Amino acid sequence: MTENKKTLLVTVPDGSKIGLDIHPESADPDSIDVITEAEAEENGEAEFQLKEECTYEYQLPDGLLLDGDSRIVRPFKMNPSSGRLTPGIFVGTLKLDIIDDTTLEKEAEVALEVRSKKTGYRTDYRNMLEYITGKCTDLLMQYTSPAAQSFQTDFSEDAQTLYQRFAFIKSILDTDEFQNALQRIIHSPVTAWVSYQEESDVRSAKRMGRSVIRQFASRKNRIKLPAGHPLSSVMESIPASIIIAKKKDTPDTPENRFIKHALEEFNYFCARLRAKFDPDSRAYKEALHLEEILEGFLSHSVFKEISRPVTLPLNSPVLQRKEGYREVLKVWLMFDLAAKLVWKGGEDVYEAGKRDVAVLYEYWLFFRLLELCESIFDIKTAPVEELIEPTRDGLSLKLKAGKHIPLQGTYVSGGRRLNIEFSYNRTFSETAGKYPASGSWTRRMRPDYTLSMWPADFTQKEAENQELIVHIHFDAKYKMDSVKDLFGPDDLDEEKNEERQGTYKRADLLKMHAYKDAVRRTAGAYVLYPGDESKQWYGFHEIIPGLGAFAVKPNKSHSGIADIQKFILDVLDHFTNRVSQRERLSYRLYDIHKTNPESRVHEPLPETYLGSRVIPPSDTSVLVGYSPGGAKYDWVTKNKLYNVRMDSARGSIRLDPLKTGASYLLLHQEGQLETGDIWRITEEGPRIFSKKELLAKNYPDPSQAYYLVYKIEKVGEMEFSGMNWDISRLEAYKSGRASAIPFAVTLAELMRVRV
Repeated sequence: MTENKKTLLVTVPDGSKIGLDIHPESADPDSIDVITEAEAEENGEAEFQLKEECTYEYQLPDGLLLDGDSRIVRPFKMNPSSGRLTPGIFVGTLKLDIIDDTTLEKEAEVALEVRSKKTGYRTDYRNMLEYITGKCTDLLMQYTSPAAQSFQTDFSEDAQTLYQRFAFIKSILDTDEFQNALQRIIHSPVTAWVSYQEESDVRSAKRMGRSVIRQFASRKNRIKLPAGHPLSSVMESIPASIIIAKKKDTPDTPENRFIKHALEEFNYFCARLRAKFDPDSRAYKEALHLEEILEGFLSHSVFKEISRPVTLPLNSPVLQRKEGYREVLKVWLMFDLAAKLVWKGGEDVYEAGKRDVAVLYEYWLFFRLLELCESIFDIKTAPVEELIEPTRDGLSLKLKAGKHIPLQGTYVSGGRRLNIEFSYNRTFSETAGKYPASGSWTRRMRPDYTLSMWPADFTQKEAENQELIVHIHFDAKYKMDSVKDLFGPDDLDEEKNEERQGTYKRADLLKMHAYKDAVRRTAGAYVLYPGDESKQWYGFHEIIPGLGAFAVKPNKSHSGIADIQKFILDVLDHFTNRVSQRERLSYRLYDIHKTNPESRVHEPLPETYLGSRVIPPSDTSVLVGYSPGGAKYDWVTKNKLYNVRMDSARGSIRLDPLKTGASYLLLHQEGQLETGDIWRITEEGPRIFSKKELLAKNYPDPSQAYYLVYKIEKVGEMEFSGMNWDISRLEAYKSGRASAIPFAVTLAELMRVRV
C-alpha cells in the first residue's frame, strides 16, 4: 500500500520543513501525482494532486495535527497525527491547516489539488465556462434597462463575488481562440504609410521638387561651388544639407492602438483583482498567470511602436472584419459585460477553491438545451428577463441549482399547434390520491430539465387533467463515461455481484424509471452524459414512451447536441400524429380514470373467446331485448337470429354504440323481470333484413318493412352458468308497454343486478 507514497514538504514560518506523507489506499497508479510548478501555475492548481472518490492515509510528525473539513479529514483515534483523507466528490484546491497538538496554533497551511476522475476535465471546465460566459454576455447585450449600464466593478467587494467576475473574464481571455487572434495580429499587423521629414546630405537629393529647389536657393550653411560645376553658372553655393520628405510603414494605426488599449485594460483589471486575493489562493495564481500572458503580448516589439489611442474606432472595417482583430473586438465588447456579471449559482462551482465540473456541466447543459429549444420553438418569454436581473452588486445571473426556471413557447407543424415549456429544476410535488392533478403520485421528484408539450387549445392545467400533456425529463451525469457506468451490466449475475461489493451501477436507470413511472404524464426520461454512446429503449412501438441516455460532450466541434435535436423533432412529429398509439392510449386513460370506479364484479365471467382476451365487463355491451314468446321465440332459438323493429313508431330501436356494438343478448318475455336467457352475439354489429327476407326465413307475421337482425348463439355451459338477472333494477329499464323497447347496458351494470 505504501509503494505509491508521496511526501509533501511544507514550509513553516521559521523556514524549516514539515513532511506530510500521503499514500493511496487503492492500487490506481493515477490516484496521486505531483505536477510541475509551471503546469500548476498555468492551470491555477496546487502541485500535489489527489483524485476524487479515492481514499488516502496521511502521516505527520508526532505532535502535529491535520485540520480541515471533518467529512474529508478523519484522524485516527490511536494516533491523531495520522488519519484518512476522503475527498469524495470534491474537486478543486483543498486547503488544510497543520496545527500544533499542544497549543492548537496553526503552524502551516498545505494545499492539495483534488482532480476530477475524467481525464479531460480541465478542457471541459474551460470550454463550459467560456460557453456560459458567451451566452450570458449575449443575454446582457439584449438587456436594455438603463440600470444595466450604470454598474461598475467594485473592487472592494468580497473575494467570492470578485472571483466570480474574474472567472467570467478568464473564460474569455484564457482561450486558444483569443490568444491565436493576438498572435495573428502580432505577426501580420495592419500598417499604414506615414510621411516624415529628415535632414539629409545635399548629395542624397534624388528628386528636385519645388521644396528642394527653394532650399537650394535659401537654405544657410552653404558650400561654395568649384569652378566648372554644372550649377556654377546659376549659383555660387549650395546648402550642405536639405530637408527631404520621406514615408515609412508603421503599425501605429487606430486599430492597433485599440488592440493595445484593450490588452492594457484587461491587464489592469486582473492586477486590481489579484490585489484582493490571498497570495496562496487559486484565484491569485489564476489572475497572476493571466497577467503574465497579457504582459507577454504587450511586451512584443510591435506594441512598443504603438501610441495611446485618442478615439476608439469601433466602426472600423478592419476591427469588424479582419481575422484576429474581429475576435479581439468581440472579447472587448464582452469584457465590460462579463465584469458586471455576478452568478448566484457560481458558489456551487468554484466556492472556496472548489472546481465542481459536474455541477458546471449541469449549468452548461441548461444553456445548450435552451439554445436548442430557441432554435426549434418560438419562445414567447424572453430568456433575458428570466435569467438576468439587476441587483445591488451588479447584474445577476439567476441560474442556480434548485431554482425553478420555466421558459414557454409554441410550435406549429403538421396541422397541430402546441404549447411547450422548457423547465430547469421543476419540482413535481407529491399528489398521491389527487388524480388527475399534476405531479408525482409517490414522492416529490425534481429532474434537472423537463420539456413539456400539449395542444395549444388547452391550458396547461386542462391538458394535465385530460391526459393531453407529455413530459420529457433529462438528468445531467458528468462523471459517467459509458452506458454501462450509467445503467450497469446486462448480466444479472454480474449485477448481483456488484450489489454485494457496493458498486451497484443501475441506480441511474432506476431513477429514470422513477421519473417515468411516478411523474404523471411522463413519456420519457433520459440521462445526458459526456460519453460516446447513446442508448434508447422504447416502451411499445413508438419513440415514446421511452428511457435512455444521450452522449453530450462539452467540446466545440462534436458536442452530440444534434442527437437530442433529432430526438426532440422526432417526438414533435410523433406528438402531432393524431392517430398514434400514445394518443389513443392517453384518451383511454382519461376516459377510464375521469371518474372513480363505482362497481365491483367478482363473479366468474368468460376470460377468452376464440383464443383471445375478452373485453373487460365495463366495456362489454349487453343488449336487453324483448321476445313475445310462442312461435316468434321458437323462431329466434331455431334460426339463431334476433330481430328488432326499425321505424319511427313506438317500440322501435334507437341506435347507439352500445346497441350496435353489443356482445351479448339477454332476452326477457312479457311480464318477466328476472331472466337468465343470455346469448352471445356472434357478428360484429347487426344487419338489416327486409320483411320479404324474414318471410323467406319463415318468420311469423312480420309487420314492419325493415328489421335490425343480430346473429346469436347460446352461450357455453361454463359462461354465466346458472345466473339470473333482475332487469327491473337496471337504470335503463322502463316498465309497462315501454319494457318491450330494447336497451343496452354494460356487463358490469348487468352483474350488479344478478339475483
